[in-house]
Amino acid sequence: MRTETPIPAAALEAIRKPLLEAGAARIEAPLLQPLSLLLDLAGEAMRARLFVVQAEGGAEACLRPDFTVAVARQFVDGGAASGRCYYEGPAFRASQGADLAEEFLQLGLEMFDLRQDAEAACETDAQAAALAWRAAEAGGRKDLSLWLGDVALFAAFIDSLSLPEALGAKLRRMAGRPRLLNAELARAGEPARPAAGGRLPALLAGLGEAEAASLLEEVWALAGVEPVGGRGPAEIAARLARRAEAAEAPALTELQASAIREFMAIVEAPEAGLARVRELAGAQGAALAQALTLWERRLTRLRALAPGAELGFAPALGHAFDYYDGLTFEVRSAALGAERAVAVGGRYDGLLARLGGQAGTQAVGCMVRPARAYAGGEA
Repeated sequence: MRTETPIPAAALEAIRKPLLEAGAARIEAPLLQPLSLLLDLAGEAMRARLFVVQAEGGAEACLRPDFTVAVARQFVDGGAASGRCYYEGPAFRASQGADLAEEFLQLGLEMFDLRQDAEAACETDAQAAALAWRAAEAGGRKDLSLWLGDVALFAAFIDSLSLPEALGAKLRRMAGRPRLLNAELARAGEPARPAAGGRLPALLAGLGEAEAASLLEEVWALAGVEPVGGRGPAEIAARLARRAEAAEAPALTELQASAIREFMAIVEAPEAGLARVRELAGAQGAALAQALTLWERRLTRLRALAPGAELGFAPALGHAFDYYDGLTFEVRSAALGAERAVAVGGRYDGLLARLGGQAGTQAVGCMVRPARAYAGGEA
């Protein structure tokens, strides 16, 4: 396993400083995380990047590949409605090549707030992105840029196109999943296809959640099948049902697919990018217009909090984990390239509800890799 070269203590302290000054409490997150939860958030394709182990009781777990889920679980379990959490420690990513598997240091901050309105959420979005920028910049690099995206903006853009309900829902679930989205765009103009996997997914799609899970358990019992990988019958049934519903949705028209492709291809300065989104929007654009107005306010605050940041806007910007549902951002180094971000983060309100958090609790955070931020490092 590849490990990072430690950076000088003074450099590490400088990178920590902006996050520590944000008024957060230090939190210790468990090293082992439930495998089924991580796969649900990132998809089965993420399994190859995880260090899988057998946890107590025989359930599969993995070494934490990231802190956000672990910290969010700790926060939810603590029962608080609002707060800020700072973390620091090693994270682990596996790879098919042993020399590419890595253990690396992460520093980060997660901000949890109960029932923020849109204006307040814009403020905390800007704070999170600015903290990531300031921490990354403290490492001494002079080639940094801050790239901004938004999963929710994609959903608002899709809504503006007046698509059939099933097709719109299908596309919104593909936000942050370019491989799936590109496959859907490629079938523009085609007729609807039969439900994937035959009659069972279609049957499950017509049942309630509990009834679908019960039916799936009956099928397993009759076939003598025991599921593996930590997935329960309710989760598997829900995934099969969604697959059937998605397959029965009509395809995009060529005109609709072209608009989505152009939206996904936007890589501009923020003001130019937002203007291009407006040009591409469909007739039902009220929600999109509101989202773009909020983006203008978010940018105003971000420029005030990080006045030296070189900003870019790519609305399709996403991360490996599928829990982001609003703002996304990355601090990039020209020397390291876009594939090795110095810092990342974003908004993930929906994750807290999935973890059993208090209704209305919202969350946004950032993570920095000090070895990449350090001007003398090449991590």
